[in-house]
Amino acid sequence: MTTDWLGDRAPVSTIDLFLQPGEFFVGNHEFRVRTLLGSCVSFTLWHPRLRIGAMSHCLLAEGRPGCPERDARYCNDAFALMTAGLTEQGVNVRECDAKLFGGGQMFARATGRGAAPIGISNGHYARQMLHTAGVRICAEHLFGQGRRQIVFDIRDGAVWVRHVPSMTGLDTPS
Repeated sequence: MTTDWLGDRAPVSTIDLFLQPGEFFVGNHEFRVRTLLGSCVSFTLWHPRLRIGAMSHCLLAEGRPGCPERDARYCNDAFALMTAGLTEQGVNVRECDAKLFGGGQMFARATGRGAAPIGISNGHYARQMLHTAGVRICAEHLFGQGRRQIVFDIRDGAVWVRHVPSMTGLDTPS
């Protein structure tokens, strides 16, 4: 937990959380959520009036068809889980501001002939999914090389991005 000072007002305590790959979080203004991304994508949803938000860390675009349980490793399932959590808190997801991050290219070559790198596929899928759901994307930092550190402050909806390009151009698997 950290304490921030807001001018002449009393200090505000903030609970810091770290999302691992395949996790999501829904919470109120007391939380700051962090994660690290490579080819994965993260999207935040924030309701400005209620100061309630959600954040994901998705590894892949879509889960297996016919799988009865939602799995936040997949963008479509994470979005459904986040929407359910926000709805429980009285938030209409279409009133949220969305921000989208990640989708970096982490390896020198795509694994399949003619296949788009996984990060690019993840980013395009997440963007289209939010658009189809009627959620306004107000900011994004997608694609390129390297990793990103993401920090989402639910208190004010701010998201900080630290993009660290690969030192050698692209990492090559051993």
